[in-house]
Amino acid sequence: MRKDAIVVSSLFLAAALALPAVNSWTAEGHAPRTAPPDAAMEAQTPREVPQNRPEQQKGSHDQSDLFSATKAAPASTAFKNQPDEGKTLGFDFYRDPLDAKKPMMTFQEVYQKDVGEKPKVMETQLRLLESRYDLRPRLSPDVKMSRGKPIAVGPTARLAQGTTWERLADMNPGEIRSRNLFPYPPLPHPKQVNGGQVFPQMQIDMFPRLQRFDVDFDIPEAFLPEFPPAIFLQNRPELGDVSRGEVVSINNYYRLFKDLLTPVQLDGLRMLVTPFPQEEFNPTDDRKSPQPSLGVACLDCHVNGHTTAQFHLSPDIRPQERRFRLDTVSLRGLFNQQIHASKRSLRSVEDFSEFEQRTAYFNGDEIHAAKKGMNVISRVQVAHMAQMQNMFDVPPAPKLDPAGFLVPERATQAELAGQQVFFGKGRCGLCHPAPFYLDQQMHDLQLDRFTREPGDGPIKTFTLRGIKESPPYMHDGRCLTLEDTVKFFDLVLGLRLSQQEQNYLVAFLRVL
Repeated sequence: MRKDAIVVSSLFLAAALALPAVNSWTAEGHAPRTAPPDAAMEAQTPREVPQNRPEQQKGSHDQSDLFSATKAAPASTAFKNQPDEGKTLGFDFYRDPLDAKKPMMTFQEVYQKDVGEKPKVMETQLRLLESRYDLRPRLSPDVKMSRGKPIAVGPTARLAQGTTWERLADMNPGEIRSRNLFPYPPLPHPKQVNGGQVFPQMQIDMFPRLQRFDVDFDIPEAFLPEFPPAIFLQNRPELGDVSRGEVVSINNYYRLFKDLLTPVQLDGLRMLVTPFPQEEFNPTDDRKSPQPSLGVACLDCHVNGHTTAQFHLSPDIRPQERRFRLDTVSLRGLFNQQIHASKRSLRSVEDFSEFEQRTAYFNGDEIHAAKKGMNVISRVQVAHMAQMQNMFDVPPAPKLDPAGFLVPERATQAELAGQQVFFGKGRCGLCHPAPFYLDQQMHDLQLDRFTREPGDGPIKTFTLRGIKESPPYMHDGRCLTLEDTVKFFDLVLGLRLSQQEQNYLVAFLRVL
């Protein structure tokens, strides 16, 4: 069953995202990915053994349906005269899958339904993306991420026929909304009813346990962060990237970091790479992995303390249809951040780590967590996890001085002009002040002025340090490139930046 699901999903993903230039940057000069041994997968995979002992053979009793709840003999014949004959005819929370459409639904029924719907779900999402974006990436010839992946250049947004960026800039928000012309509406989860964490294929190739049978990742790889991402430690800045080209996991964390971290930090890293039950990956029928799973680790989502743009749904909103898509944020520079989570405004790394394990792993629902495997961590281990997270640093920015501003003799004229736009006409510095380009606040952009969807309300400001390595942008990934992000804010804030000023601004963002 698991093999069939992986084959079906892999074939569809290959067909759906086989755009001409999506993988152009990996086509030559890069060895094909091979999945290394995965201790988490090994731990949950039973071994095939010969069936040659008598006690191993299954008889008619073993294979009968007597074990089904619907076949259970009642404790009393008197139940026939009671309401519903003493049976629970509705949903039984501890037994039935959470998205079951009828009581007593089996995992196999849910699995077959979701697998059957998956091609249409992803085809629908691809059509939506292609209607909004040009998904053929244009790659920068000279700007790369820390480990060499070229960044994609935009803008990618498709404007309505007869519309130009200049005409949009001349319209007021109400006109843009009434004519449905805003080029960056909210980006939805491909399958809202199921929601949950979705991993990109490049990560699933290495860790097949992260494959879902109901939905695939939707944004082409060229618009995502590099994999594996670089790792920078604020306690050892002289080392630069310490990832050594590996994805940190339970398999290699000790070998890679035993000489770089303190025992407390190393134990925190152990916790961050240990899988625990999660909403879509767990041992129960309430899962979206073909086989029962130990779960996911913190650094499955925050790969190498960074991200590969995995997405899920905001855990802070109900009902389900009101929740919005949420990208995984980088942990780089967490030591300088005073509020955590897009909506929850948690005030310490410790609180966030504990809350994430207890409820956010389960979409903000500790009722689900109690069923699937709530993980209550001791405060000692929580502190260790926080200590480790506080070690992740942002990438070096050699053109910035200690105050966070450009060193004139190191910067180009375009970058210097971009800095002037950033702190001047662009008003970016109001929410992203130097040196960390973060104001520790939450802001409401009031996007309902421009779109027909309700606004998202206040969202925390994210740091712009190392921003070129964290595409796609905005909390839901609706802006695929930095150019798209500049276009977005030019409209939302009514800046009326010229194209040249926008180009300067992108040049500055690339060196932060």
